[in-house]
Amino acid sequence: MSTPVIPAHLPRTLGALRSSGYEPRSIKEEIRDNLRARLSAGEPTFPGIVGFDDTVLPQLERALLAGHDVVLLGERGQGKTRLIRTLVTLLDEWMPIVEGSEVNDDPMAPVSAYGVRLVAELGDDTPVTWRHRSERYGEKLATPDTSVGDLIGDVDPVKVAEGRTLGDPETIHFGLVPRTNRGIFAINELPDLAERIQVALLNVLEERDIQVRGYTLRLPLDLLVMASANPEDYTNRGRIITPMKDRFGAEITTHYPYDVAHEVDLIAQEADLVAIVPRHLLEVMARFTRLVRESAAVDQRSGVSARFAIAGAEALAGAALRRAAITGDFPVARVGDLDGVVPTLRGKVEFEVSEEGREEEVLHHLARKAVAETYRRHLGGMDLGPLVAVLDEGATIETGDLVRGPDLLASGGQFEGLGRLVSALEGPEAEPTAGISAACVEMALEGLWLTRRIDKDEAGGRITYAASGE
Repeated sequence: MSTPVIPAHLPRTLGALRSSGYEPRSIKEEIRDNLRARLSAGEPTFPGIVGFDDTVLPQLERALLAGHDVVLLGERGQGKTRLIRTLVTLLDEWMPIVEGSEVNDDPMAPVSAYGVRLVAELGDDTPVTWRHRSERYGEKLATPDTSVGDLIGDVDPVKVAEGRTLGDPETIHFGLVPRTNRGIFAINELPDLAERIQVALLNVLEERDIQVRGYTLRLPLDLLVMASANPEDYTNRGRIITPMKDRFGAEITTHYPYDVAHEVDLIAQEADLVAIVPRHLLEVMARFTRLVRESAAVDQRSGVSARFAIAGAEALAGAALRRAAITGDFPVARVGDLDGVVPTLRGKVEFEVSEEGREEEVLHHLARKAVAETYRRHLGGMDLGPLVAVLDEGATIETGDLVRGPDLLASGGQFEGLGRLVSALEGPEAEPTAGISAACVEMALEGLWLTRRIDKDEAGGRITYAASGE
C-alpha cells in the first residue's frame, strides 16, 4: 500500500510548526484522546474486528485508556495480529518529525544525537517532514534467531568506514524498536523470542530507553508495545520471562467467536471469494469449524484457526469457478462441493495420535453434521413435502461436481415452494437466480437425505437423489 502524499498545508520548518499551535503528545496520550473521542461519538473503536464486542474489546479499551502495554494471549487464528494492527486507526493521521531522523524525532523535543544537533544548529529553520499513521507501526515475528541488533541496534560499519569514530553516537544503526519511536511496536509470538533477547527489551517496557553495546547512550523512547502469544507457548516452544510479563500492564485473553453468526460474518469479511458462495454455505463452514474445535478426535491444545473456515469458503468458491469454466455454468457454490474441499483442510488440524489414519473420515463426518445442523436451523420447520413429492412420483434429481445449476433444476422440474425455500436459506432479500436456486435445492435434498427422508446414490462423480426405498 502506497503512503499518502503529505498535504501541502502542513508546516515544513520548526518555526512554522511552532506558529501553527502544534503541541507534542506522547503516543499513549494520542491514542487515549482519539479513543475517547471515538467512544463518545459512538463509533466502532476497532473497525473490522468481529466477535469481541462484549469481551476482548472493552478490556483492550480500558488498557489503552490506562496507558498500558498489552499482551494478547490466545490460540492461533483468533485475530490477535489483526486486532493489534487495527490500533493504527487510533493514531493521528499525520505526525511531524525532524527531516532525516531515523527515530522519528519530535521537532519540539528531539532525542537522538542527530535530531538534537540539527535543531541546535538550525533552530526555527530545522526542516520538518510528516509521517502518516500507516508508517508508525512496526512489527516483528519473534524467532529464535532474532538478535539484539535486529530489535535495538548495533554499530554501523559503513558509518565507521566513512570516518566516524566508534565513540560517536551517530555511528549506531538503530533497530526496529527505536525506528518505531512515537508509534506502535508489536512482537508476534513473544515466547519464541530467546530469553536473553527478552531481557534486552526490559528497559524499553519500563524505563523507556535503550542501550547499545558499550555506548553511554540514553535514548528515551515513546512507544506503545503490543505482543501476542499462544497459551501453549508458555510451556512448549518457550516462555515469557517473569520480569517481561511483569512489565506489561495488561494481559488480555482472546477467543474464537462465540456465536455462529459472528463466525459467518468473519468468514464473509475475510474470505477472498472468486465465485458466489451462498450465505447458507458460509454457515455450514462456520458450523463445521466449530464442530472440529469441539471434537474429541482433535488436539484441542493447538486450536482450530479461523483460517480453517476462511480457506474452506475460498475452496468452495474455487470449486464453483472450476465447474463454471468447464460447463459454462454461472459460478455458484453448492453443498455437494464440500466433499472435494474437506481433504484440502486436513493440514490445518492437529489430530490426536489415536486418530491416525482416520483424519479425513472424521472431517467428512463433521462436515455432514454441520450440513444437518444448518438444514435443521433453516428448513427444519418448513414443509418440504412438494419437493419430496416430486421424487415420490418417480423423478430423480441429479447433481455433482460438473452438473450445471439449470440442469439440476430441470431434472426435478418446478415444484411449489421453491421461492420460500430460497428465502428460508438466503433471506427474503435474496435474488432467486438459477445458480442460487440450484444451490438451495441441493441443500434441501442433502438435508432430506441426512434426515433419512429420501435416498442418495453416488457413482462416477454424479449424485442422484431419489424417493426413499427405491
